[in-house]
Amino acid sequence: MRSFTAALAALALCAFSSAHAAYPERPIKMIVPWAAGGDTDNIFRPFAPALQKALGGATVVIANVGGASGTVGAREAKGSPADGYTLYAVHDYIHSTYYTGVTDVNYWDFEPVCLIAATPSILTASPKTKWTSMKELVADAKAHPGQISVGATLGSTSHFFPAMAEKAAGIKFKYISYDGLSQRMNAILGGHIDLTDGNLTQKGKVDAGQLKFLAIATEKRSPELPTVPTLKELGYNVVYSVSRGLLVPKGTPIDILTKLEGACGQAAKDPAFADSMKNQGTDVRYLDRKAYAEFLKQNDVLNKDLSRDLGLLKR
Repeated sequence: MRSFTAALAALALCAFSSAHAAYPERPIKMIVPWAAGGDTDNIFRPFAPALQKALGGATVVIANVGGASGTVGAREAKGSPADGYTLYAVHDYIHSTYYTGVTDVNYWDFEPVCLIAATPSILTASPKTKWTSMKELVADAKAHPGQISVGATLGSTSHFFPAMAEKAAGIKFKYISYDGLSQRMNAILGGHIDLTDGNLTQKGKVDAGQLKFLAIATEKRSPELPTVPTLKELGYNVVYSVSRGLLVPKGTPIDILTKLEGACGQAAKDPAFADSMKNQGTDVRYLDRKAYAEFLKQNDVLNKDLSRDLGLLKR
């Protein structure tokens, strides 16, 4: 009887494995928790066709599910079936929005698949502002505390980066909430805010005089922006990038996770994806499932510490 039960279990396991062997058999939805045209969308949109190719031609459909600092999309992803047909395109906000009390969703509600990219942040100003340098901005902020407006998605990376610069410089900003980069860009281009968290994707607008780059949050100057100083060289110890990867709902079968992980590794090497990232001032940074899990763990501690240091910790 015992051997019969074991045989039945083995058959069930084989049936389970063979049921997933054909994965994916239908379109995969990739939830991007921000509006179309924003940074996260612009990074995962060129990644999707590379992932499709790596999955043998399966369709990957991007679903922009914006709202509430990215947490509407996070909740939809968390509540989706754990069958491999819902991917969650995420960045560091998954930690920061949790610790600042914006949401109760965090990375441990999901299974890691892979990290794909990291984008350095740049303190970006409206052309209507009078400053031409970080030094002039700091002097003005000290003369007029709380009057310089910063567009940010509160509790997210676009809030953390200027808040880190603010603390390092000993100044005080006034934050205005926007849901994602596209809204913030419209606001700063229209002169409705003074500053925001930008990146190299806005270089064309800077060259056209529509925006101003004041300082970049990298260890060394960017080759694409040789005249833009780093915050570190100006005496502000701030290095910051937005890291993006893929998660899936908790409980996704291991064979599907393994297949997705392998496909991500192939997609990250795709030349078209690499070219697109270079054009967007983003570094291709692939980490497999195990390495990404460790990265998420360390990044969670970092974001909790940052939330505390910035006086934003709610949990």
